[in-house]
Amino acid sequence: MDQSKLLDFINWLIDGARSADEPSRTLEEACVRLVGLGIPLWRVGVFVRTLHPEIFGRSFIWRSGGGVEVGSVDYGFQDSPTYHDSPISVVAKQGAAFRANPQAPEAERYPILMDLRAEGVTDYLALPLTFLDRQLHVSSWTTLAPGGFTEAQVGAIRSLIPALSRYTEIVTLQRTASMLLDTYVGNSAGERILGGQIRRGHTDTMHAAIWLSDLRGFTPLSDRLPAVTVVDILNHYFDCQVEAIRERGGEVLKFMGDGLLAVFPTAEQGGDAHADVCNRALAAARAARVRVHALEYAVGDQHERFRFGLALHVGQVLYGNIGGGNRLDFTCIGPAVNLAARLEKIAARLKRTVVASEAFAAVCHEPWADLGEFPIAGFSTAQRVFGLREEDD
Repeated sequence: MDQSKLLDFINWLIDGARSADEPSRTLEEACVRLVGLGIPLWRVGVFVRTLHPEIFGRSFIWRSGGGVEVGSVDYGFQDSPTYHDSPISVVAKQGAAFRANPQAPEAERYPILMDLRAEGVTDYLALPLTFLDRQLHVSSWTTLAPGGFTEAQVGAIRSLIPALSRYTEIVTLQRTASMLLDTYVGNSAGERILGGQIRRGHTDTMHAAIWLSDLRGFTPLSDRLPAVTVVDILNHYFDCQVEAIRERGGEVLKFMGDGLLAVFPTAEQGGDAHADVCNRALAAARAARVRVHALEYAVGDQHERFRFGLALHVGQVLYGNIGGGNRLDFTCIGPAVNLAARLEKIAARLKRTVVASEAFAAVCHEPWADLGEFPIAGFSTAQRVFGLREEDD
């Protein structure tokens, strides 16, 4: 094997594999280049744990002539027989290499090796990818070559593992930062923060449909039920709204106790695009109403049922970093948000689920019911409020 070409390959990884624009392309190009160096690869996998509220880990699997398949597994996978009965688990727990011949009798204890045996694989090598914080992730390497990998080929694979570990760690940290920001502040805010909008006072104006909702009877509910039960109820309740909002292009900005603030941004100040955003927000409201109405939660012999109130408004908000010192919150404020909050209280007084401001009703194609004018604290003039006709009863 040409050691100078192998060193060039390792330096390519250390330099960030710049000729590939994403991790799957990097793995594909790396495997093709290694085959060109004389390492007879058939299947190569990289398995990485993630810091994500739902996903336990991600996998990148290259096959000769077949490109790269990207997959993920949810939490609970780490407790499954599939994981425990795999070489990946052995390497992740012990931090040591694992090598086996899938054609040998002792390989029969590992289901994955039986699958590889059926493909004709003659050698399987799994090596740890150790990050700087000592977290262990795993790579796997297989071949169809008669007799398996030579010792020189195994040595070459081992020599590139430190560079592959650093590349994988950097990519994983970047993705983790993006996922955590998406999880805690929303996709749009996360992109702005990663883009450098991190100083207090960095704000933009945004025109959007505004969603502000609240769970009815939350205070007495919190008083009579254990705190852990209340948290679980809130999670189920928010599930009813978040999916409906995100499916229709909205972004959840904040959970405030039992309250939820979301926006449906629009680049237009009017016209069809503006109306489309408001119509999607209303469609999300109807979908959330159905889901909350169907929600039941068993507490002992009783089944709790829930109602919520929601105000929809459209207007301009200030969107950006607000806070004190080095503790900031990326949120939106402004009279439009304040009005939405006041309208939600009116929805409770009127025993309505969904109410809308005059501005929202004017652009949303719906035969609204005019509920009248109401004085609004903090606003100099009374505001006209509209409701859905199906809620008139």
